[in-house]
Amino acid sequence: MAEMQSEVTWLNKEEKEEKEEVEAQVEIWKYIFGFVELSVVKCAIQLGIADAIEKYKKPISLLELSSTLKCDPSYLNRIMRFLVHRKIFKTISTNHDNYPSYVQTPLSRRLIQNGKQSMTAFLLLESSHVMVAPWLSLSDRVLVNGNPSFQKVHGEDLWGYTAKNLDHSNLFNDAMACDAKVIVPAIIEGYSELFDGVKSMVDVGGGNGTTLSILVKDFPWIQGINFDLAHVIDVAPKYDGIQHMAGDMFTSVPKADAVFLKWVLHDWGDEECIKILKNCKEAIPKENGKVIIVDVVIEEGREKHNKYEDVGLMLDMVMMAHTNIGKERTLKEWEHVIHMAGFNTITVKSINAVQSVIVASC
Repeated sequence: MAEMQSEVTWLNKEEKEEKEEVEAQVEIWKYIFGFVELSVVKCAIQLGIADAIEKYKKPISLLELSSTLKCDPSYLNRIMRFLVHRKIFKTISTNHDNYPSYVQTPLSRRLIQNGKQSMTAFLLLESSHVMVAPWLSLSDRVLVNGNPSFQKVHGEDLWGYTAKNLDHSNLFNDAMACDAKVIVPAIIEGYSELFDGVKSMVDVGGGNGTTLSILVKDFPWIQGINFDLAHVIDVAPKYDGIQHMAGDMFTSVPKADAVFLKWVLHDWGDEECIKILKNCKEAIPKENGKVIIVDVVIEEGREKHNKYEDVGLMLDMVMMAHTNIGKERTLKEWEHVIHMAGFNTITVKSINAVQSVIVASC
């Protein structure tokens, strides 16, 4: 009997290993051609495919779409076949030209320029040659005494490069504004009480002011201060209820009831984060002031993982490729930098986004 069980176990192990080998044979191609999806989706954005389908207001045939976009129908057909296979667009059967017609999906609507849920600016940033090139030097970053990937490729860190290259700076700020249009409504929906009693708030590293413009619209009693480097503030549009202010968060932060930091601290190492947070602490009232950190919290050692877990791990790789010392942090790592900055209380709230809301107070 024991011999039979041993034989069954051996067969099960052999079958499992054989199945894994078959899966690996397919999976490896996804990594070999991993760049293809990004490139084709970028192509779709640049051609304006989602925008054209949206404007058509009804299913659009290949020839109608190619005529609208001034594209070669044979090449466009191949692009659409690829995107439909990945469920970015959908086809429905019609009698048009022996080809199906195309309609939007929830995913394709995120490729509409200036759409409510658009992520095009973010994708265009990450697919730009400036941001792609450092990935090719990632291994050099990991080596002992290795060089930061972005700096090795471009001769300076991301922030130095962005300050000297206005086009890239605008692309970067458009991407952060794109994220703000997704994350801020998620915060308002899932944690609106966060802004109770807040009469003034400074958004540190607030870019072009999109985050504050959304918050002030929903909470009009808040006086907003959009705080960023001079080259960013110089081109920021005007908003009612928001004051733009140029400065350096490593030197000081404007005073307010609350400080807002969205995707800022993950760009820096612990020492820099502690310095920034100390300046934030100096800017808020001791009794009821708060620092609101909107950033990823990496979950380790938990049986139940959230749906954005893989995105958070990818973002950690982005920090490695694009910053000199940035990283995504676990809860323990967040607690360390926040406590070292002199805060006593930390509250973490999950929302429907890759980021969580971390509130630090005295």
